[in-house]
Amino acid sequence: MLCWPLVITFATPARAQSVDINQLARAVDAHYNHLRSLQSDFTEIYHGDGPDRVESGTLWLKKPRKMRWEYRSPKEKLFISDGEAVWFYQPAERQLRKTTLKQLDDVHSPLAFLLGKTKLENELRGLSKAVDQSPLAPGDTVLRGVPKGVVSPSGAGTVSEVLLEVTPSDQIVRIVLMDADGGSTEFRFARWKENGEMSDSSFKFTPPAGVETVEGALGP
Repeated sequence: MLCWPLVITFATPARAQSVDINQLARAVDAHYNHLRSLQSDFTEIYHGDGPDRVESGTLWLKKPRKMRWEYRSPKEKLFISDGEAVWFYQPAERQLRKTTLKQLDDVHSPLAFLLGKTKLENELRGLSKAVDQSPLAPGDTVLRGVPKGVVSPSGAGTVSEVLLEVTPSDQIVRIVLMDADGGSTEFRFARWKENGEMSDSSFKFTPPAGVETVEGALGP
């Protein structure tokens, strides 16, 4: 939670708070819109029915809208987009699913905007400070907004809201996707590396021999 004195929180005019959000959103836009590539360690945490699920790995992003998620724990998975096609491969199940980035309504899709020429306020409607949410690190700001048509991991319709944790240097270090039924998928990012060299071949995928490709929406 932001450490503003309580009297200041209630006494701040609506216009002043709106200007602050606009300035922060523009600063985040400026930070990411000039980047060519990003790399980060990530942890994905799912809260919902049953036990929590925690997965981790490495994420690479490259303009225009290329993504590579390598899950290593607790089991290997691979999620790749070359900016047009999207592949999701689970080696243990020898299962490959393919769709297009335009049709993608998977939980990974909110990350695509980071390296696209975009505006945060266009991606998340009703953007505001989430003053009821505590940041992972002092000094960070947590924002709240409603995304456009992202399907929840639980299959309970679309994601109802998104939380973004932004550092004082305008980096996004946490994204939380909230379901209408109370479940959530949280991505935590660490050790961001900006503008490193990345080959386009890293964002292509050739199915292993004997693996059948199923095309269509990835679903929950």
